[in-house]
Amino acid sequence: MARIFMVLTALILTACGAGQLPPVTQSEFDRLEAKILALGPEVSPEEAARAARVALTYPRQLRAEYGVTDGPLIHNTKVNAGTRPRGLCWHWAEDMQKRLAAERFETLDLHRAIANSDVALRIDHSTVLISAAGDTMQEAIILDPWRFGGELYFGSLAEDAKYKWLPQTEVLRKRAEKQAREGW
Repeated sequence: MARIFMVLTALILTACGAGQLPPVTQSEFDRLEAKILALGPEVSPEEAARAARVALTYPRQLRAEYGVTDGPLIHNTKVNAGTRPRGLCWHWAEDMQKRLAAERFETLDLHRAIANSDVALRIDHSTVLISAAGDTMQEAIILDPWRFGGELYFGSLAEDAKYKWLPQTEVLRKRAEKQAREGW
């Protein structure tokens, strides 16, 4: 009974404050732009500024398109129940990747990653990352719009204590191998 109460409390708290997001501040733009520029000397300042602008503002547009009115876990439940069109983490990652790719960056690369893919009791989580052109995702910055329902989380893999990220291609390859072994 105590466990059920704790889960319900967590879900309610997740939903709190899920109304309108505050506008992105100049400080947030500056911080993300600086992180992108710090990826390497070959990163174009103009591309870093553009990437920061898109990464911080586009999730707010997606939030409206997805009809997000609750925290991420409750919104996921609505998507899975068919009462909302999109908004699972992989939707955010897919849409963010497409939008960022439309910028046709020359000094930046995009990557996809999945966390919790090997944890039995947790649902896996997808996101997009950005790196200097030619770098791996290990040097990239996480751009996670799902975590806070349209308010972007960004940071390095080392800074993200919540998730252990793996390349999407690696996770999908392992799943395909497992399915082949088990005859799915």
